[in-house]
Amino acid sequence: MKTALIVFVRHPELGKVKTRLANVIGDEQALAVYNLLLSHTRQITIPLNCRKFIYYTDQVIEHDIWTFPGYTKRQQFGADLGARMSNAFKELFDQGFKRVMIIGSDCYQLQTHVLEQAIDELNDNDVVVGPTFDGGYYLLGCNHYIPELFTDKEWSTDQVATQTISTISQLKLNHSLLEKLHDVDEAADLDLNGISL
Repeated sequence: MKTALIVFVRHPELGKVKTRLANVIGDEQALAVYNLLLSHTRQITIPLNCRKFIYYTDQVIEHDIWTFPGYTKRQQFGADLGARMSNAFKELFDQGFKRVMIIGSDCYQLQTHVLEQAIDELNDNDVVVGPTFDGGYYLLGCNHYIPELFTDKEWSTDQVATQTISTISQLKLNHSLLEKLHDVDEAADLDLNGISL
């Protein structure tokens, strides 16, 4: 297997996940939504013919939904989101993987066939980006380590996808865009994703 999928996750703890959502629907409902998103992410990644790496924001949890064949657990490290992603990509490319992709656990619209398409796109493109309607991205993948993708970005803003594609163009790399999807961050996103509480 030459492809690695990174999944960035947080521990599903009350009051520590989906905080913007929690401001509107409360901590318990926000935690329920996050657990739903984690379960969905696991379900759509199980069929993929690649190695899967779960990178936790905090220490690795020994027994949880990711304790499953084909999944390897690691801890994120780095000063900001860009550094944490960059370190994870470098780690896996250094291990010999030819294609590395990253997703979070915020995209309820993401399906297995989109992930499979992303893997295919990396046969002919240096980078693949799955943009979100809020200006970020739900997936980023590349077929070699490109540290510039993870620096000088305004993380957690509506500029991330635009700045990333600008970097790709400046480096004269080939890239492919996947279909645009909705993340789940705000209360309005629940209806857009068909999530009922």
